Amino acid sequence: MARRLFRDSSSSRSSDLAGGDSSTTSTSTAAAAAAAYAAAPPLPSPLPDLGVALSADELRATAYEILLAASRATGAKPLTYIPQSASSSSSLSSSIHRSLTSSTAAAGGTVKRALGLRSASSRRGGGGGARRAPATVAELVRVHLGVTEQADSRIRRALLRIAAGQLGRHAESMVLPLEFLQQFKASDFPDLHEYEAWQLRYLKLLESGLLLHPLVPLKKSDISAQRLRQVIQGAYDTPIETEKNCKPMEELCSAAMTLAGRSLGETFDECHWADGFPLNLHIYQTLIEACFDSEDGAVVDEIDEVVELLSKTWVILGINQMFHNLCFAWALFNHFVMSGQVDIELLSGAENQLIEVVKDAKTAKDPDYCDFLSSTVNSIMGWTERRLLAYHETFSASNIDSMHGIVSIGVSTAKILAEDISHEYRRKWKQETEVVVHKRIETYIRSSLRTAFAQKMEEVDSKRSSRDRMPVLSILAKAIGDLATKEKTVYSPVLKKWHPLATNVAVATLHSCYGNEIKQFIAGITDLTPDTAQVLKAADKLEKVLVYIAVEDSVDSDDGGKLFIREMLPYEAEDVMANLVKAWVKERVDKLKGWIDRNLQQETWNPKANGEYLAPSSVKMMHIIDETFEAFFQLPITTHCTLHSDLTTAVDRNLLYYVSTSKTGCGTQSALIPQLPHLTRCDVGSKLFKKKEKSQVLMKRGSQVGSTTNGASDIPELCVRINTLYYVHTELENLKKKIKTYFQDIESIDNSKDELNIHFKLSQAACQEGIRQLCETFAYKVIYNDLSHVLLDSLYSGDTASNRVEPLLRELDHILRMVSGIVLNGMRNRMITALMKCSFDGFLLALLAGGPTRAFTLQDSQMIESDFRALRSLYVANGRGLPEELVDKASSEVKNILPLLRTDTGTLIERFKQAILESCGSSAKTGLPMPPVPAQWSPNNPNTILRVLCYRNDETATKFLKKAYNLPKRL
Repeated sequence: MARRLFRDSSSSRSSDLAGGDSSTTSTSTAAAAAAAYAAAPPLPSPLPDLGVALSADELRATAYEILLAASRATGAKPLTYIPQSASSSSSLSSSIHRSLTSSTAAAGGTVKRALGLRSASSRRGGGGGARRAPATVAELVRVHLGVTEQADSRIRRALLRIAAGQLGRHAESMVLPLEFLQQFKASDFPDLHEYEAWQLRYLKLLESGLLLHPLVPLKKSDISAQRLRQVIQGAYDTPIETEKNCKPMEELCSAAMTLAGRSLGETFDECHWADGFPLNLHIYQTLIEACFDSEDGAVVDEIDEVVELLSKTWVILGINQMFHNLCFAWALFNHFVMSGQVDIELLSGAENQLIEVVKDAKTAKDPDYCDFLSSTVNSIMGWTERRLLAYHETFSASNIDSMHGIVSIGVSTAKILAEDISHEYRRKWKQETEVVVHKRIETYIRSSLRTAFAQKMEEVDSKRSSRDRMPVLSILAKAIGDLATKEKTVYSPVLKKWHPLATNVAVATLHSCYGNEIKQFIAGITDLTPDTAQVLKAADKLEKVLVYIAVEDSVDSDDGGKLFIREMLPYEAEDVMANLVKAWVKERVDKLKGWIDRNLQQETWNPKANGEYLAPSSVKMMHIIDETFEAFFQLPITTHCTLHSDLTTAVDRNLLYYVSTSKTGCGTQSALIPQLPHLTRCDVGSKLFKKKEKSQVLMKRGSQVGSTTNGASDIPELCVRINTLYYVHTELENLKKKIKTYFQDIESIDNSKDELNIHFKLSQAACQEGIRQLCETFAYKVIYNDLSHVLLDSLYSGDTASNRVEPLLRELDHILRMVSGIVLNGMRNRMITALMKCSFDGFLLALLAGGPTRAFTLQDSQMIESDFRALRSLYVANGRGLPEELVDKASSEVKNILPLLRTDTGTLIERFKQAILESCGSSAKTGLPMPPVPAQWSPNNPNTILRVLCYRNDETATKFLKKAYNLPKRL
């Protein structure tokens, strides 16, 4: 509550401090101070209560009486005054009657210069108004203490009478209340009530100074004290007669003088009635008020003369320079508080005066002083710390000047409490002064920023409307960033005077405050949402701002600010974001994998399943993947470039699984290609067999790679599988283009450098290889399985002329039409090309490895060449089929072999022997080794030539085979 009241009052009174030139500012400041003076309540007194009901007016009257008595200003016969104090003020020689007409010159006195204060006239802008300046110092003090002229006249008369009766006595050797009691009767006052109040005041002073707060402690058995107490109590009930021969008065004087004459040491002619603690300080604090203008609370221009005058009371009150410095510092600060914290000069004066108090505290041994010092310092510190522990509420750019002074005072009070002002403090405080100061400043910063942080949280939460869905922590991060900037520009320049790393302390505190919130937020995150991402981005941005400010602030420090920078434990928002994205990716990918598993098990590969001749699962799968990437790039994160690779890689693996599963169970080349039969001689003269022999299980032609399967799909299903792989491959190319576009939209990345991993290498390579394998499987299945009856079983079997190629061509034409109607345009030529190559291979297989049912004459070569041309024309299709150069390339092997069929037997045998010799070398001289089956048929290959001889229906050929290899005529 106190902090809020202060903030309201200070903010309402500090607006005049901002802007304008120095003279205007000074004038407005003084005007504001005058307007606000006494608007704020004073601080509670740091002195303990007197225990006697002495009012403020009574204390002022008493203080003025002591001042007049001590100043020797009693007319023609002043009291003799010999200063007892060794203070610097004792050397001053002045009279209470000194004229104040030269106040302008006095305004430049030593006290004001020491406090850094300007004259009242300059504070008021040179005007001064119509105020009547007091003629003497005494009059100025009287006015400021609120003593009337009538009371002043009465006191002066009393002092003249006292001086007349006690010539040569020092003021400090008299008990002034007793003296004043004996100088007046009721007739000297306007009415009896005023006289009784006047008399009662002196009785209360005697009770306070001699019984309650004596300089020398009383013993319980002290008879004088008991007698004095009885007289005073009686006088409270019945006014006392003040004549000297009156018994009550005699008893009062006797007991009072006895008690006042007691001393702590050897003294001469001194009375101790007003120098006991804390009565003396209550009176002196009242006197100190004469240093301040009663209208605006400013220090008077005549401060040097006033202080010189006040110092004359020190010997009576037991005051020295140290007590004066402390009382004056308190008064300056108290008047600043009463000005509503507007009068910065008072604050500056208190700041400078406290520097002297700090020096005094180092050597202080008087227990009364130490108690008063501790109480005063704690009171000032309590007031300053209530503001400094929440300085964001108290100060702004408009009143930042007052913050400097208040921090200085807060630091000074902390230094005082840390100094050796008592034995207890010597034991308790061991830190160096600099360490104490740093710790106080750190305490102010951390407390204020924690308070400001809490208020920002409340503001953000209360201002966020139901329509504003932006996360609170995201808004808070922006507010804290602004708060850190304000701290750096407004408050840290002030605090750096006492703590060079004030900004570091501030940002470390803010970092910790927000860190507590963000850690709780992170602990509750279960998945990545736009709000979550926004908060984490805001936290990361805030952290970068705070760290940058800290590093920038600590460049010139000894350790680079490492102590406070290490305090800023990382939020790890980017790591949290990355982990959330990875979890998001894993969840999406796992769902995709489960979806693929379920749908592949249900997939029928039926071309009639949809109108696109694709597996429905592939279309849905690519749609899911496309949506996944679109959702990924809609995530409000800044790390798409580094995190998308995880998504791409995971999707690539799932696609690889889909592709691999899509081609399984369709058969392989090795399982479908027939094996080559053992070589036999042609049975000459027996062209018609009694029983048509089926082709035997043929021997494999060369090394093949593959694995057998338990079943094979039909041609339409194969077409759908091929279409599906082609569709997936094509869609992946489109997806890569989309991803590049996404990156161009959200990030500045040079895609031309191919720095982004947006390639689905595994799945795209698997699509290409799968298409190749399925095309080959399709071709081998058609030629060696579906059309085996018209190729391996029938073509040229028995009678060459009777089993020509037409049945094969009809079957192939039907299959080509079916394929053209199902397969996508991009795959049609590839499938037909595979079928074409396989049909030419099968055609050669019938010619070179057709088994004993086939026997060719030289004349048959013409029919075979004609059949080859017909087979070739099927794929060219008069320009509507495959390109002719592609057909030529695929049929080149057949074209190269056909000339062997029309070569005579003798020439073939010689070519065979030459080929054996060239391939086998010296081993061929002892006999003709069996040549191995080549990977590709060739007219110069000995195995190829040997096979032509084996199927040559010729006596010469059969004899050569019998002799060279002892080949049988039958298997």
